[in-house]
Amino acid sequence: FRKDNGAAIRKVCAQFVALCRAIGLLTTASVAIDGSKFKAVNNRDKNFTRAKMERRLAQIEESVARYLSQLDTADLQEPSEALAIKTAHLKEKLAKLATELERLKALEKRMLASPDQQISLTDPDSRSMATSGRGSGVVGYNVQVAVDTENHLIVAHEVTNIGTDRAQLANMASQAKEALGAEHLDVVADRGYFNSPEILACEQANITVTLPKPMTSGAKADGRFGKQDFVYLPAEDAYRCPAGEKLTYHYTNEEDGKTLRRYWATACPSCPLKSRCTTGPQRRISRWEHENVLEAVQQRLDGNPQAMRLRRETVEHPFGTLKMRMGATHFLMRRLPKVATEMALHVLAYNLTRVMNIIGVQALVAAIRTCLARCSRQHPAFA
Repeated sequence: FRKDNGAAIRKVCAQFVALCRAIGLLTTASVAIDGSKFKAVNNRDKNFTRAKMERRLAQIEESVARYLSQLDTADLQEPSEALAIKTAHLKEKLAKLATELERLKALEKRMLASPDQQISLTDPDSRSMATSGRGSGVVGYNVQVAVDTENHLIVAHEVTNIGTDRAQLANMASQAKEALGAEHLDVVADRGYFNSPEILACEQANITVTLPKPMTSGAKADGRFGKQDFVYLPAEDAYRCPAGEKLTYHYTNEEDGKTLRRYWATACPSCPLKSRCTTGPQRRISRWEHENVLEAVQQRLDGNPQAMRLRRETVEHPFGTLKMRMGATHFLMRRLPKVATEMALHVLAYNLTRVMNIIGVQALVAAIRTCLARCSRQHPAFA
């Protein structure tokens, strides 16, 4: 059923969100976006990345060297029946290792030829992904959801095999905005979604995002002043440093497709705070041409410190419920299109039970009947 009706199942999931809009359960135009890793039908031993392949090949080569050394030692001993049995056993192990080495070399070629230099043998679309636990990971999929902050209904979702969230913000926010039929949308997300072009795309689509910026400054990590300690002065197109000096504009260049303006001061060599600011001759500041968009995001976060708490309270319940219902193995189907259908069924079931808990079974059935009657009038063939 799932295999043959994937498109229809996904459409029903979207139509149920439209029904929730019609009965007034989605009125806030505010969502929290998050992603979570779900296990695929693929054992970790049947997934290979470059690092895992190198470790496995090194283990085999180490075992081969050890067995060859044992054979050399056996050659120096007096022949005996026990020694002959041991030698035959060692040669059998070496033959198995040679076969395994040949298999891994063939897999290595496939792995290196893949776009992300990773292969999974059982479910080829699944990928090895890091999870929140230190040193932990899963072979699976990254499920993205946009959850309405009022009633905690999943208004948009997508299954991806990309292990990070950095490129997902604009896509998920746009899907949520369309599903809600909103002119403007407010979005909260965690620092894993912080990506300048993605935030700009949201701004241009009339989507207001609130999320923290990850700590990536090497200077701040080393105990020196970070960029946030420098105040931009729009009227002068300059920065004021912690020592009160001005960093003025010098030139513009492009880096990673972004236009950046460069600022620095001439007073750095004699500044008493220089050791707390830079290890070079001068402290330089870069400003993206759309930096004002990122500054607005930070101002919103500073003005609403409860935003991250709202995000956690909104997204943790849906993900926890989905994983509890799916069981320890999570997905049962293989390949991304089928896995996406499976997730659509789970999202539909979650939203159904959520609405039943909010308005009751009878009210939901009545709303569905009203919707079906309207569809029949608008499309006679539907009846």
